Amino acid sequence: MTSSAPTPKASTGPEAKKPGASHRTALLGAMFLMATSAIGPGFITQTSEFTVKLGAAFAFAILVSILVDIAVQLNVWRVIGVSGLRAQDLGNKVLPGVGWVLSALVFVGGLVFNIGNVAGTGLGFNAMTGLDPKLGGALSALIAILVFVSKKAGVALDRIVVVLGALMILLMLYVAIVSAPPVGEALKNTVLPEKIDFLVITTLIGGTVGGYITYAGAHRMLDSGVKGVDAIKEISKTSILGIIVTGVMRVLLFLAILGVVAGGVALTSDNKAAEAFQAAGTIGLRMFGVVLWAAALTSVIGAAYTSISFVTKQTTAPRTRNWLTIAFIAVSAAIYLLIGKAPQTLLIFAGAFNGLILPIGFGVLLYAAWRRRDLLHGYKYPAWLLIVGVLAWALTVFLAVQSISGIAALFS
Repeated sequence: MTSSAPTPKASTGPEAKKPGASHRTALLGAMFLMATSAIGPGFITQTSEFTVKLGAAFAFAILVSILVDIAVQLNVWRVIGVSGLRAQDLGNKVLPGVGWVLSALVFVGGLVFNIGNVAGTGLGFNAMTGLDPKLGGALSALIAILVFVSKKAGVALDRIVVVLGALMILLMLYVAIVSAPPVGEALKNTVLPEKIDFLVITTLIGGTVGGYITYAGAHRMLDSGVKGVDAIKEISKTSILGIIVTGVMRVLLFLAILGVVAGGVALTSDNKAAEAFQAAGTIGLRMFGVVLWAAALTSVIGAAYTSISFVTKQTTAPRTRNWLTIAFIAVSAAIYLLIGKAPQTLLIFAGAFNGLILPIGFGVLLYAAWRRRDLLHGYKYPAWLLIVGVLAWALTVFLAVQSISGIAALFS
């Protein structure tokens, strides 16, 4: 049903809140939760593989993926922020049942990927200290659980993702400087690429705004109480900054590996990122361990938090949500400890799920912005932003078609 609200000036809604100092801190946490959820073990592996494959030309793929990510997140954060409703609740109001389908996809995909995230923490711990990966994974899961055991779990969540996110950026900056990459060549290829690989671009986009990652920051923003038309400026700025943080990390890792490759070192192992860091000696390997561990741990937290937000109500008591999140992490860790590695077949299946989640969920939000002004408290959605969103959505449909091959691979 289309809203016919004639009011020229949008209503902020009865529960709209404009960020104060505490809310700005919460927005910072939401921004880093989105960014660090995207920066996981798969992110590091993809960046390493594609840098070796494309060299300096990978810079163009990074630029395109960042622009598309901004188009997606600007719309997602604004629609969720203005409506004050989580993605699945909006879905059920637009078309009853769609929200539950979206919740199921996010939850199943998030659980499977979280097993891989726990495995990543174990590998990171091993590279950092030489500790057995299983023990490292168990300890890391315990650390993630402690975040939600705290009586001030929201504050603890915001602080740990900000600290670990900043730590990753600083370490990557150091390695990028030490490896002395050909920055001029990378800048040239950013706008005049020697080679364009569209599969690489679509893979990057799926990895940074696919699955639960799309909603991690926006749902955290709602839970911190930031919503309404009055908060649009802060919401938009924070969503862009979150993608920029992800982009900065991608660029720094790209430059670090590009410097090693340009220096004549051939990266041939299955773990090219670790191999590149090892070019700097033992300390390089230890630093890689810290980066991988931090990336995986924040992804464990982000996947658990967001997945549970899709199967609980906004009125659910915080304590109940925290215990459900703890159970989610514990189950992920238990499965990893039982099988000793990330289940590759399930990861392929979950990857295909991620490809389906993005166009379904994003399409619902764009429809609400276009035709359901009543859900946005009468707010008139900017036409330019809607057009940008629709163009990005069309690309996500292409991604969904590509992801079907992931399911086909299971039966080949």
